[in-house]
Amino acid sequence: MILTPETLAFLMAAALTASCIDAMAGGGGLITLPALMAAGIPPVQAVATNKLQSCFGTFGACLAYARRGHMDLKTYKAPVIAAFIGSVGGAWLLQRVDPSILAGLMPALLITIAAYFTFSPKLGEADRHARVGIAALSGLIGVIGFYDGFFGPGAGAFYTTIFLALGGLSILRATAQTKAANFASNVAGLLTMVAGGHVLWVAGLTMAIGSIIGGQVGSHLAMRFGSRLIKPLLIIMSLALTTKMLIDPKNPIHIYLFG
Repeated sequence: MILTPETLAFLMAAALTASCIDAMAGGGGLITLPALMAAGIPPVQAVATNKLQSCFGTFGACLAYARRGHMDLKTYKAPVIAAFIGSVGGAWLLQRVDPSILAGLMPALLITIAAYFTFSPKLGEADRHARVGIAALSGLIGVIGFYDGFFGPGAGAFYTTIFLALGGLSILRATAQTKAANFASNVAGLLTMVAGGHVLWVAGLTMAIGSIIGGQVGSHLAMRFGSRLIKPLLIIMSLALTTKMLIDPKNPIHIYLFG
């Protein structure tokens, strides 16, 4: 598929914006996936190409958080591995079924996340007692990894919520660990999609330039402002993604409500 320079410039700008937001609160796929499909790219190829560009942004964000000491890969190695394995399964399934089957469930889950961050007690900058062990945490992260490989948008918000609410991490460290899990699931999904021949390399690598820049900007903003910036963005991105899904004529809930 041949894309014009103007279209590639549009996709790069979308990736920059999305990666900046994604590094702080997740939900970057809310911007990049519609942008790719607006460029005329079919859904499965759009998901595959999105994985390529997102790998660069999440890797850059990982480096930024790790350099500042907010990431603990030794302790949370198992959840990262679980995200990788789950994503392989999700990406494999994506190439064989219609991903719209998940669309009906997503709005309810995202509204729950928005409600949690809206009504939860003040989110501190220090770690708290974990509510589940590392095995249970890894299992839950693996489920989100499966979703990320299968569909994607909102996965960052799900990862962060699990690390924060159940893992007992501070909001900044939860965001940092989210980037590690997100990078693992992106790489796994990408490799599976490459094997299936669905990646558009020119579009993906062009978007990667914007993704790298956006990831650096977003991670530094998150580290500077902490929960004052991350919490509102998580709420906004969750509600925005919910709204987008509900107004999509192809979404099962939209069909049920409006015919």
